[in-house]
Amino acid sequence: MALRPNENNDDSILKFESMLKTDDVYFFDADDFESIIHHYLNIGKIALGKKAIQIGLQQHPHSSEIKLLRVEVLVFEDNFEKAEQLLDELQTIDNKNDEIFIQRANILSKQDDHQGAINMLHKALLISDESFDIYSLLGMEYLFLDDFEKAKDNFVKCLQYDESDYSSLYNVIYCFEFLEDFDGAIVYLNDYLERNPYCEVAWHQLGKMYFTKEMFLEALAAFDFAIISDESFLGAYFEKGRVLERLGKYNEAIESYQTTISIDDPTSHAYLRIGRCHERLGNDDLAKYYYYNTVHEDPLLDKGWLAITEFYTKKKEFSKAQRYINKAINIDGENALYWKKSAKIFVALNNLDEADFAFKQAVDLGNYEIDTWQEWSAALQKLNDFHSAVQVLIQGLEFYPDNAEMCYLLSGLYLKTNQIDLAKEKLGIALQLNSEKAVFFKKKFPEFINVKWVKDIFSKNKKAST
Repeated sequence: MALRPNENNDDSILKFESMLKTDDVYFFDADDFESIIHHYLNIGKIALGKKAIQIGLQQHPHSSEIKLLRVEVLVFEDNFEKAEQLLDELQTIDNKNDEIFIQRANILSKQDDHQGAINMLHKALLISDESFDIYSLLGMEYLFLDDFEKAKDNFVKCLQYDESDYSSLYNVIYCFEFLEDFDGAIVYLNDYLERNPYCEVAWHQLGKMYFTKEMFLEALAAFDFAIISDESFLGAYFEKGRVLERLGKYNEAIESYQTTISIDDPTSHAYLRIGRCHERLGNDDLAKYYYYNTVHEDPLLDKGWLAITEFYTKKKEFSKAQRYINKAINIDGENALYWKKSAKIFVALNNLDEADFAFKQAVDLGNYEIDTWQEWSAALQKLNDFHSAVQVLIQGLEFYPDNAEMCYLLSGLYLKTNQIDLAKEKLGIALQLNSEKAVFFKKKFPEFINVKWVKDIFSKNKKAST
C-alpha cells in the first residue's frame, strides 16, 4: 500500500507507527524513510530509528542514504568496526559522497583522533556542494585541539553561508574570548551588525565585549540596541543592569533587573542584584528583603547565602553571619573563600578553635593569601598555641619569602617559644627586607622591646629605632 505523493512527513510517521502496531505492510519511498529515520533520531528514539532503518533497507536495499543513517546509529552506539565496514562498502560504490568522509571523521573524533577527523573533513570539503555543516564540524574539531584561531576561522565561514546561524556566532565570540582578543571581537561584531543591524544576539555579545573592556557607555548603548531589537530579551536587560551598577546608577539598575522579573518568572540572580543595589543605596530593609527572596527562589544558590552573610558581617551581627556562611559552605564545601570568611567570623565571635579549623580548610583548599597566614597565626596566638602559630607562619613564608611582616611576626613568636637564635635570625632578615616596618614588631610584641639584644639590633638600624 503506497503513500500518496502529497502526504506530508507527519502522515508518513503515523502510517509507519500504525504499520508497527498491525500486520499490515506499507510501502514508503526512500525519501520517506529518510524523513522517518531522521525524525526518530532527532528526538532520541533510537530503537524506532533502528527499526525504520531495518525496514527501509528491506524495501530499498541499495539506498546509500539509508545505509549512511545506519552508519550514524552504529557510530552513536560506538560500534566502530561495523560502521567502518559499511562505509568501505559504500565507498566502493560511490567515492564522491561527502557524507562517507563526514561519518569517518565522526568515528575518528569519537576515538579522540581529532587531527584525523580534520583530515577527513577536508576530504569531504573537496567533494561537497554544501560545505556549511562541514565547516561547523571542523570548528568543533579544532576546539577539541584547543586551536581557537582555526576554530574561529571555520565558524566565521559558517556565518558567511548563513548569517542567521547564531550557534556559529556564539562559537566565533567564544573563540575571540578564549584568545582574549576582545578588540578583534568588537571589530567583528560591529562589521556583522553593519549587515544585520537588528540582530539582538550580536548587540548582546557586543555589549559583553565592551563590558569586559570596561567601556561602560558603549556597553550600555549596545544593550539598549539589543532591547530595541527584541523588547523581551531578558539577557540584555540583565546585562544592562550590571553596566548601570558599574556606573553607580543603582536605581536605574534596579529598574532594569525588575524588567526581567516582569517579563518572565523571577530569578534568584535578579533578586540578588537588586538586593546589592539597595544595599549600596543604603536601603538595608529592602536589601535584606531581596536577599531573602534570592535564597527562597533558589536555596542552592550559595552566592545568595554569601550576600546575607556579608550583610550581617557589616552590621557586626556575627552570630547570624555565621549561620548563613554555614549554609553557603553546605552547598559548596570546596570553596576556600567561604571557609576563610567563616574563619574570620569565628575570630570575631572569639570561637578560636573553630576559626583554627576553618583557616586550615581554607588553606587546604588553596587559599594562600598573605592575610590568611597572618590571621590564622593570630588566632592560634590567642589560643596560646604559639608552636602551631610558628608552623603556620613558616608555611606562609614558603609562599612569601620576602614578606617582612611575616618575618617580624615569626621572630616574635620564636621569642615567645624561647627559640632565641631563630628569633635573632628572623628579626635580622625582617630588618633587611623592610626596616621601616619594625614598628610592626613593636606593636605586636611590646613585651620584648626592652630585651637587650632586641634593643641592640634595632639601635644598629636607624630607621628601625625611630
